Amino acid sequence: MKKAQDIILAPVITEKSMYGVAEKKYTFKVANDANKIEVARAVEELFGVEVAKVNTVSVKGRFKRMGRTAGYRPDWKKAVVTLTEGSKNIEFFEGMI
Repeated sequence: MKKAQDIILAPVITEKSMYGVAEKKYTFKVANDANKIEVARAVEELFGVEVAKVNTVSVKGRFKRMGRTAGYRPDWKKAVVTLTEGSKNIEFFEGMI
C-alpha cells in the first residue's frame, strides 16, 4: 500500500485552480497510477478533511524545444478534489487567495 505522500505529489497553483478554492475545490498533481479512492484517502489523511468527490484527468506533456533539440515534457495526472460542506478548508491554500 502506498503512502499518502507518494500519491499527492504537489498542489497545482494556477489562476483557474484558485477560483475553485471558494467552492472547496482543490487541485493536486498526483501519481500516474493512483485512482480516485486512493486520492480521496490521501487527502483526508494529509489534511484532515472530508472529501465529497474526486475528478481526475491525465494531462499530456507539452512539446518543448531547446535549439535544434525537441521533445515532450512528461505526462502527469491531475486531481480536482471537492470537499463536503461541513468540512474545514485546507490551510495551505488560504494564504494564496
